[in-house]
Amino acid sequence: MFSHKGWSYTKFSQMPERCPCCHQSYEPEPGFYYGAMYVSYGITTAILVAVLVALNVFLEEVTMAWFLGALSATLLLFYPFIFRMSRAVWINFFVHYNKQVAEKTEC
Repeated sequence: MFSHKGWSYTKFSQMPERCPCCHQSYEPEPGFYYGAMYVSYGITTAILVAVLVALNVFLEEVTMAWFLGALSATLLLFYPFIFRMSRAVWINFFVHYNKQVAEKTEC
């Protein structure tokens, strides 16, 4: 779905115009991926809870500085993953996989 490797912080958002196998447009309409922000919000909230639980397990007292620092570092590290996953989940809501087309093109 994306043109470059997942952990490239400079080109992680580049997508081809169409799928090389089934020729499905990756942007069916202008502004299509605005809804992916809701998916991204859910993923980010899950990461926030995971960071808070991890800090509670490893630290005696969790201060605001520790929490914000750990959360910021984690979100910066996983930003390409969150971006890509939210777009993939969003397009999966509206464009469904067609097994017959995939078998014909052998992709």
